Order: sequence, then C-alpha cells, then structure tokens
Amino acid sequence: MSDALPSDVSPSPAAVPRPPGTAEPSGRPDPLRTEIAATAARLIADGGLDYGSAKRKAVQMLFDGDTVPRGAMPDNTEVDAALREHLDLFDDLHAARVARMRRVALALMRELADYEPYLTGAVWKGIVAEHAPIHLQLFHDDVKDIEIRLLNDGLDFEVGEMPHFRGDGNRRDVEALMMVWRGEPVMLSLYPQDDLRGALRGTPAERGDAAGVERLLAATPGGLE
Repeated sequence: MSDALPSDVSPSPAAVPRPPGTAEPSGRPDPLRTEIAATAARLIADGGLDYGSAKRKAVQMLFDGDTVPRGAMPDNTEVDAALREHLDLFDDLHAARVARMRRVALALMRELADYEPYLTGAVWKGIVAEHAPIHLQLFHDDVKDIEIRLLNDGLDFEVGEMPHFRGDGNRRDVEALMMVWRGEPVMLSLYPQDDLRGALRGTPAERGDAAGVERLLAATPGGLE
C-alpha cells in the first residue's frame, strides 16, 4: 500500500457535504434533551468519548445522581447535530480534517476493494472530532484472510470486538481491527458476506461505498486534490 498523500486544501467550514439521507432532528426541540446532547457533544469533542459513554456522563454531570425524566435522553441523531454545531463553532480545523480523512478512507477502500468496504461513522457523516477514527465495515467470510492481507502489507493492528451494526441484541459482537494508516486512526469491523444485504437495507445515511465517498469529496472544494 502506498503512503503517498495528495496535498491538503482546506475547504470552507460551510462546505462540508453531508451524505444523502442525513437530516437534522425533526420536530420542536426539547430543552432538556438539547442540553444533554450539547453536553455529550462537548465530551465527545474534547475527551474522545463514544456516544453512549458521553450521554451517560452528561446525565451524571447535569443531574448529579437524580432521576432522569422519562424521554429526556437524546438519540444519536440529536447528538450528531449538537456535535456538528460544536465543531463548526469551536474547531477551525474540522472541515479540513473531514476532507483529509475522507480522502484517506477512499484510498484505503480502494486498497481493500476485495472485501467490499463501506465507510460509516464520523468520517462518513462529516462530523469528525479530533479523536475519531476512520471506520470501515468489511464484508468477507474469512476474517483470517483479511488479517493476513494486512500483515503481508506490513501493517500492525490490535484486535478487539464491537457490537453488530444491527444493534438489536440478538447478534454476536463482530471482530474489529484497530490500526493507523497514512497517519490516521482506522477501525475495521469485520462482517460475514451475508450481512452485506442487511447493511444495504439500512438507512442511506448510515454508510457509503467508495462511489459514495467519491461523490462527497467531489462536492468539497479541494476534496479530490
């Protein structure tokens, strides 16, 4: 795998394109949910917490052990919106980071094309806090084949697990490989080939193939340079 990177061109913060199907939370905002989402967003941006941990810590900070009113916990879409707003306001490097990491993601997807990679998570959505990794979902029946491919390319990685993208509690966790590629943190979650059909039936905003990432970069000034 080549490590040569194209030169960075920083787009305007307003130029970060969103994947198709991405929308702001609908309906009248609830002040309490908004406050929890905003606090969670700060914890994600400043501390690198995942969404679930950030929401739980935000509740602890705001309620100090008191009972949380029913319906007060924001969903991930609301946290996404709060995090996007926080990064646009306080992180001058956000737009450039999104474009850079999408370029690296696309290059890696081309390298791993045999495993049908899909980009998901922060880099796909264009809401990239400083600690966020590039998250690729790979669909291939032989996990060892992927690991051997990476080792043959001279890449070191750590092995872990993460919940299945369906998140219904009825599926086993899947293997996840953490590594650094072209200077960026990368997480590869490994799924059986049959799970690809379920992934493609999901919400359009959840993931995108290489062509989808190319379209996002083409809509970003300097994105494909």
